[in-house]
Amino acid sequence: MKILLTGATGYIGKRLLPILVEQGHHVVCCVRDPSRFTPPASLLKHITVITVDLLDTDSLTAIPNDIDVAYYLVHSMSSSDNYKELEQRSALNFRKRLSNTATQQVIYLSGIINESELSEHLESRKNVEVELEKGSYHLTCLRAGIIVGSGSASFEIIRDLVEKLPLMVAPKWLLTQCQPIGIADVLTFLERSMLREDTYDQNFDIGCNDILTYKEMLLQFAEVRGLKRTIWTIPLMTPRLSSYWLYFVTATSYKLARSLVDSMKVEVICRDTRLNGILGVQPISYKEAIIRAFKKIKDNSIVSSWKDSYASSGINFNISEFINVPEYGSFKDERSRAIESHEVCIDKMWRIGGENGWYYGNVLWRFRGFLDKLVGGVGLRRGRTSPTTISAGDALDFWRVLYANKEEGRLLLLAEMKLPGEAWLEFKIENGHLIQTATFRPLGVWGRLYWYAVLPFHGIIFNGMLKGLATNQH
Repeated sequence: MKILLTGATGYIGKRLLPILVEQGHHVVCCVRDPSRFTPPASLLKHITVITVDLLDTDSLTAIPNDIDVAYYLVHSMSSSDNYKELEQRSALNFRKRLSNTATQQVIYLSGIINESELSEHLESRKNVEVELEKGSYHLTCLRAGIIVGSGSASFEIIRDLVEKLPLMVAPKWLLTQCQPIGIADVLTFLERSMLREDTYDQNFDIGCNDILTYKEMLLQFAEVRGLKRTIWTIPLMTPRLSSYWLYFVTATSYKLARSLVDSMKVEVICRDTRLNGILGVQPISYKEAIIRAFKKIKDNSIVSSWKDSYASSGINFNISEFINVPEYGSFKDERSRAIESHEVCIDKMWRIGGENGWYYGNVLWRFRGFLDKLVGGVGLRRGRTSPTTISAGDALDFWRVLYANKEEGRLLLLAEMKLPGEAWLEFKIENGHLIQTATFRPLGVWGRLYWYAVLPFHGIIFNGMLKGLATNQH
């Protein structure tokens, strides 16, 4: 079959793609920014990549007419203040285009909706569902609550809270109940729903058998990790304070924290689990989902992470717009050093950031990340998805990977910290030398003052980092 996959660069889409290919399907991957899409070479002959922006109706003409099944895995939570309007318009454009193709079924992954007063986030999901229902195809809607898996936003936020805070004084929404589900089961439901007539024109709640409060989820997570944690809930935290609490303790952006807090006040419990019987799926428990997630982490086999989504930084751009580092009107700090081993230098470049650090002055890097958090930036808490591999579009601490090519020996990063301008950091190996270039394009007089203020620190940090990368010392 020919399957259309939207959200191919997202957390769910990246994991669903190889499953669909393994089942023998040809997958048409919709991506807004092809520079971010780097599927494994083994998949390339089984996929077609098309550039589609659901807000641009002209771009939707790239969608083939002979699609059998389409997956709608697009969400815009926290990407902008008017995401509800954008999500509905995206769904409208998608529905109109798909209705003019041979598509038999659209499968949409939404959120559990069982309250009369929904959060803004869940209301937006519901509006998308209503819009997609108007198409000439059959719609199957799978509604999930908390998705537990290595790299998922929920998993990483819970992990941050549990592993960093022995004692938590937490908001009262931690007593709200929810019904989580493991990522592997979500993917199974998505794959098995294809062309199942008994799922047509219906919506289903999916979840494991565990109905837990967020507090119980934190404590069970701690139990799996062998940690003793104490949690006190207090009624005094306003939604704004709760959002700041999540923002400063975890790797989430403030916009995402605000959306999550809004949603966590609403119970998300399955009305029924009849889809389990229809598709023959028995979801694993919450604890088992945690155990499996950590096995993926231990094996260094995390396929996707929410941190690589632009929602983790609140920005929205195409990599191609920034891949050419500007010359005019920019300040540059360029340094070069002979490398002792090409292989070692490349290996170090591809391991930079995250838990491995920046090869010099890690305390200063962490302090810079702390200052960034104070002014509403992403800080250093995002880390990196994999400790050994980097692809364009990945988040790397408070940077975004724009270009990564081992054969060329080139790695280009764009700063996502709060700055009075734009900043790039490039590493490039040429003629046995590592060339390290920091470029800053200032915004007004404040940008120029910022550059001169940090210039003395460049000599210390950048020289040390260059030496750490170029030598064989660890």
